[in-house]
Parts: sequence; structure tokens; C-alpha cells
Amino acid sequence: MKFRPLHDRVLVKRVKEETKTAGGIIIPGTAQEKPSEGKVVAVGPGTRDNDGKFTKLDVKKGDVVLFGKWGGTEITVDGQELLIMKESDIMGVIEK
Repeated sequence: MKFRPLHDRVLVKRVKEETKTAGGIIIPGTAQEKPSEGKVVAVGPGTRDNDGKFTKLDVKKGDVVLFGKWGGTEITVDGQELLIMKESDIMGVIEK
């Protein structure tokens, strides 16, 4: 991949959401909402605070994260649909 996020930006790939409900009903693709869960593909180096000290991000490559429904900006890199967002748009890391 030829893309590196800057500052506190994070590159996320959405994970596939279930196409079947708990009751066994299959949801057609047109009725599905975009998932708000994704895997971190790349992270920026971080930001500088008011004193000029470097602050690293809390998320890292490979983390599975939860973000807002309308969070991020959709981009295409090497034919993959990805989201780029600020770390502050991420609500949390899902630990399994």
C-alpha cells in the first residue's frame, strides 16, 4: 500500500457485517447499513502537544475499532475501499 496517514489520522478497513439476523432472517445488501466496526490498516505518527512534545496514538495497526456511523471519509487505495479518520472519531478498541 502506498498511503501513510499524517498526524493523528487513522486508516480503517470496514469489517463485513452479518447478513443474517439472530432469528435467521437474511438481510439483502440494499437494506444493510454500513458497519461501524473496522480494522486499523495504518496510523499516523501522532501529534505534538502545546509544549511541542510528541504524543503517539492509542490505536495501532491491527486493532479492531468501533467508530461513529458517519465517521471518517471514504477513500480508495489500491482498489480497496477504506476510511480515513482522526483518532478522536474512534469510540474504542474491541478486545477479543
